[in-house]
Amino acid sequence: MNILPQFRLDVFTIIFCVFALFVLVQFIYATFIHGKFAFYKEREPEINQPLVPVSIIIAARNESDNLYDNLPSILSQDYPEYEVIVVNNQSIDDSGWLLTAFSRQFPNLRVVELGRNKHLRPGKKLPITLAIKAAKYEHFLLTDADCKPTSNQWIRQMVTRFNSSKQIVIGYGPYQKSKGFLNRLIRFDTAWIGVSYFSMALAKLPYMGVGRNLAYTKSVFNSVNGFKSHYALPSGDDDLFIQEAAKKSNYTININPDSFCYSPAAPTWSRWVRQKTRHYSTSSRYKVIKKSLLGIYPMSLILMWFSFVPLLFSGEFRALSAIVFAVVILYKWWIQGRCLSQLKEKGFVRYFPFWDLFYALLMPILYYISERQKYYRW
Repeated sequence: MNILPQFRLDVFTIIFCVFALFVLVQFIYATFIHGKFAFYKEREPEINQPLVPVSIIIAARNESDNLYDNLPSILSQDYPEYEVIVVNNQSIDDSGWLLTAFSRQFPNLRVVELGRNKHLRPGKKLPITLAIKAAKYEHFLLTDADCKPTSNQWIRQMVTRFNSSKQIVIGYGPYQKSKGFLNRLIRFDTAWIGVSYFSMALAKLPYMGVGRNLAYTKSVFNSVNGFKSHYALPSGDDDLFIQEAAKKSNYTININPDSFCYSPAAPTWSRWVRQKTRHYSTSSRYKVIKKSLLGIYPMSLILMWFSFVPLLFSGEFRALSAIVFAVVILYKWWIQGRCLSQLKEKGFVRYFPFWDLFYALLMPILYYISERQKYYRW
């Protein structure tokens, strides 16, 4: 069988050239972006490194159940000196009473009350800013009320990544596993976003962290005037802040499993779509190069598949196209499977090509829905 076709100016030759271009884009992206994370080896902190005091910041609104379940594990961390600041943001549930009770039991808990006011903007930016102003220490570690650290070493694992040159630590916040396709999709979405922002950070193009597990210093916060440039948006306290504050050498990542903070996934499709809508609300503020890099991967993936299918009907190009397609799929499977394994998400590696294509097709649909809804509540 002759694998190499005769290239002439016809439809199938043009389709093959388009197909080859998108294969090349996928190969380059997998190698030079995801490849950095696939083979990343986290350095252990120095044994004798001093443990700096840290302020844990939690913005909570009507989170009494979550505070009851998760706050004790944060207040009982294995760390010598830290405070936990909970901003009770206009809550109308039992949060105030619960926090008062906890503060009697745990002297390192401090509560900032933010009363109800219809003129306050939604989102976490004001509560976080108030907590930072009230904090006693230079180093901050942020999480959410519905998050539970995977171990009592969470603070230690995150804070020991600080040093004289690293003032931002980007952590990982996965979702809890439960039954159902929606839960698997949400967990894949979270893992794949994690692969993306960790890979981009290692490629010196940091564009986001997650507010569920993020650490930085007061100096960094003040250097960009906090959230001033995007205060009008309810979201952006993690991604837009990182884009402003993270420079080429002042940040690091942390993928040690003891540093993970787990949250419950959205129980319904509507809740998840609203959540994604809120996340997408900041995308218009991204720099062109970062938007382009984030968009080029799913677009080139879809177009690679779409250009491959008609080549199967060409007797001349079928064999070569199938070989090239199989090679790039297997190569991506290897590289991106290693990325997912870095985040302890090996369960998605087996069917990764399916998840990869399905996710690339789904995300534009969710983005279109989000643009129509403009859902900005917090």
